Amino acid sequence: MSDRKIAFQLNGRQVQIDTAPWRTLLETLRDGLGVTGAKEGCGTGNCGACTVLVDDAPVSSCLMLIPEVEGRTVTTIEGITTGAELSPIQQALLDHGGVQCGFCSPGLVVAATALLADGKVRTDEEIRTGLVGNLCRCTGYDKIIGALATIGGNNE
Repeated sequence: MSDRKIAFQLNGRQVQIDTAPWRTLLETLRDGLGVTGAKEGCGTGNCGACTVLVDDAPVSSCLMLIPEVEGRTVTTIEGITTGAELSPIQQALLDHGGVQCGFCSPGLVVAATALLADGKVRTDEEIRTGLVGNLCRCTGYDKIIGALATIGGNNE
């Protein structure tokens, strides 16, 4: 099967790429478009390092084939902020020590962005449940949960 033109919106801009239809969204982002924030951790959708938003819903980009995003909107960590300022989630993680090695951080920030998009304050349990697909080997999660609990509602 030959390459196919795939068009979608990526981080607020329309893109079109000729690529093999069996390539994953993650491969296409990193190797075809040079958008390298999403990482391949496990390659099986279990770690969350490759999390991106597709139509504002978190997905494991290592499991999604590139034709599945045709005509859709994809947001990566690079699209979470514009300019030099960090997003409120990134700033909270930084302020509360929720970042260590950083490998999981892009996927975690993207998943948290979807979880907290409505501006409601979440309980620790709601945050833990909402981030169940994002593994972090360094932090122990307490500082991540604490940081994210400061986002939304009256805590902004």
